[in-house]
Amino acid sequence: MYKIRDDLALIQTLDFFTPIVNDPYRFGQIAAVNALSDVYAMGGRPLTAMNIVCFPKKTMDKSVLKEILKGGLEKIHEAGALLVGGHSVDDLELKYGLSVTGIIHPDKVMTNAGARPGDQLILTKPVGTGIIATALKRGAASKEAEEAMIAIMCELNKKAAEVMEEVGAQACTDITGFGLLGHALEMAKASQCTMTLKTSQVPFIPYALEYAQMGLVPGGTHANRNYCQKSLNVDPSIPAFLLDILSDAQTSGGLLIAIRTEKAQLLLDRLKERGVVEVAWIGEITASSLGMIEVLP
Repeated sequence: MYKIRDDLALIQTLDFFTPIVNDPYRFGQIAAVNALSDVYAMGGRPLTAMNIVCFPKKTMDKSVLKEILKGGLEKIHEAGALLVGGHSVDDLELKYGLSVTGIIHPDKVMTNAGARPGDQLILTKPVGTGIIATALKRGAASKEAEEAMIAIMCELNKKAAEVMEEVGAQACTDITGFGLLGHALEMAKASQCTMTLKTSQVPFIPYALEYAQMGLVPGGTHANRNYCQKSLNVDPSIPAFLLDILSDAQTSGGLLIAIRTEKAQLLLDRLKERGVVEVAWIGEITASSLGMIEVLP
């Protein structure tokens, strides 16, 4: 973030990655939504975006690139931002993403350090995309599971960010590569608190539960779980596969929002009214600490 004046600051962020789905148009959408999410997680509004492209022009038809850029452009426009340029290089491995510039009032910047005991935790998207993506790569995912995963990853966090600003929240982070547990732990450490997560309240993509029990779990998910292990207090009744889903590395995940108890129901209601239908209350901040998570049924 760069403060320009007392009432205006810039948010600048960048993200790009290799394809997570086979459809180039959908890949473009997912990569764009993922890059835009960092602006929304801070409570900001995207203004401009620039394409970042690594493309194997000698081995892949340019029609693939056209579809990727088309998908990305549609999501940039849906966000209310403008595509103002970009850069491409010839690369053996296909990659795509965005550099995004947004704006925000300096006094309204949302970080992961503002959660306090008594705050409620709201999650705006279900988790499990990494597990389904792994099942897809291994040929074990159904068409329905793939479509459910893509729909979630293509959904902008725009509405969630707007409602969060309207109602007023304490802290926020988006759920991406470190998984729900990893990003929640980052919030707990930054806010110096203990949070309680209730697995029965966490929204999971239904197919992810099945695939996790089959052991279709990406390596990044195992790494996330190991990283968080020392800071977790897990109820012994919780099965290992549920911890895998909580640790699952997400692409273009939802927002984890900490909000005062008296505002929590209003936030939930307004999010659902705006079409964020799978939003859920998943826990609360229970105490001050150096950063711990209690995982309960």
